[in-house]
Amino acid sequence: MGQKKISLIWKELEIETPGELLYACDENRLLLYKGFGEKTQQNIKEGIEFYLNSKGRHLYGDIEAYALKADETIQKSFTDDKFLMTGDFRRQLEIIDKLEWITTANAGELKLFFETNNYEPVLANDNVSSFRGKENIEFIFYHSSTIYKDHFIKSCSPEFLQVWLNEFTLDDTHTSEEAIFESAGINFIPPYLREGGSAIEKAKRNSLPKVIQPGDITAIIHSHSKWSDGYHSIEEMANAAIEKGLQYLVISDHSKSAFYANGLVEERIFAQHGEVDELNSKLAPFKIFKSIESDILNDGNLDYSNDVLSTFDVVIASVHSNLKMKEDKAMMRLINAIENPYTSILGHMTGRLLLSRNGYPVDHKKIIDACAANNVVIELNAHPKRLDIDWRWLDYCLEKNVLISIDPDAHSTDGFKDTRYGVLAAQKAGVTKEQNLSSFSLSQFEEFVRVQKGKR
Repeated sequence: MGQKKISLIWKELEIETPGELLYACDENRLLLYKGFGEKTQQNIKEGIEFYLNSKGRHLYGDIEAYALKADETIQKSFTDDKFLMTGDFRRQLEIIDKLEWITTANAGELKLFFETNNYEPVLANDNVSSFRGKENIEFIFYHSSTIYKDHFIKSCSPEFLQVWLNEFTLDDTHTSEEAIFESAGINFIPPYLREGGSAIEKAKRNSLPKVIQPGDITAIIHSHSKWSDGYHSIEEMANAAIEKGLQYLVISDHSKSAFYANGLVEERIFAQHGEVDELNSKLAPFKIFKSIESDILNDGNLDYSNDVLSTFDVVIASVHSNLKMKEDKAMMRLINAIENPYTSILGHMTGRLLLSRNGYPVDHKKIIDACAANNVVIELNAHPKRLDIDWRWLDYCLEKNVLISIDPDAHSTDGFKDTRYGVLAAQKAGVTKEQNLSSFSLSQFEEFVRVQKGKR
């Protein structure tokens, strides 16, 4: 890029890192500026992805398809041996540094296979073999004669494993991972729940939750259309949702302070609402709800008058500007926004971009307490670069009976698929479909809107 483009990106979009620029490309934000066409934006996107991948750390959403394909290829190539995928990928962690397997395969045969396929050996002995290819992610294979025991051990966090070993014994005779749990006399605990010891206590009491599944999502909440920085029209977004069997769509374009995202001034809001009314008549019983992603200003106010805010079914309050804040400033802005009776959902709580931008510091418990007190839902932004709120705080949300909303923050119909990554993150905290707003039926969501309007 030349100096003018770089200056525009830095000054107008306040972008300072490659990861932030990549996220802006994902949101089609560059297309709003002169000199940036689709081809230019795509070239920038591909260049940054190559650069970030070369650093050897990967988002789960970016590496998932590659990991599953690699596993399939290995299984087909070594039909006489067992390969059990394990480690961070199996536990559905949001950042993946390596892919791991427990295997019965011979180390020499494995080395020959990977070298033939242009992988560099990193480590090779009778216990562990590892290789690295052009994707710059390490493949680690643990050679084992007790594969199910080792599969279990490598599929647990250190904390979970320590609690387990304090209560149960592990021997070398198990013929499956399920048999380990049967021997302990407790229900099977999926790998994604093997983080702290609480899952063990729940399994002992036969009270493990029936966790949310991707098929439990009934709607797209938090989506952007061509009215702001989205790629598709509202009708195209609605038709895509209908094709997926969803019941409703919550269209939440950017508000007027987000001028860099073509945010909606008041006159455009009223025009958009007219279009929504027409589409609802045309597409019934499917329903589109009128929403806005309203910017939280520096003093914690939202960027419309109450009269304008009252025209929306749902208001998502989010911070998009002046992200370099100390905790006291961030907390003041967020708490003020949460206490605003027009706020329905708190969007991407910390503003983080995984592997690209640290979020602003917040006191999670105080924010969750405030949401509980003000009947505000907390978004789990499902974009794999955000996954914000961090799943590690969802336990406290559930303890305080704060609803989660797994939202893709979709800027195109293709973005709907990101909802799945939010579900995978929510599973790690044992969230059920009843605790997630975007799993509500249409009638349940209409009741939610009625209650939210009653706050005003």
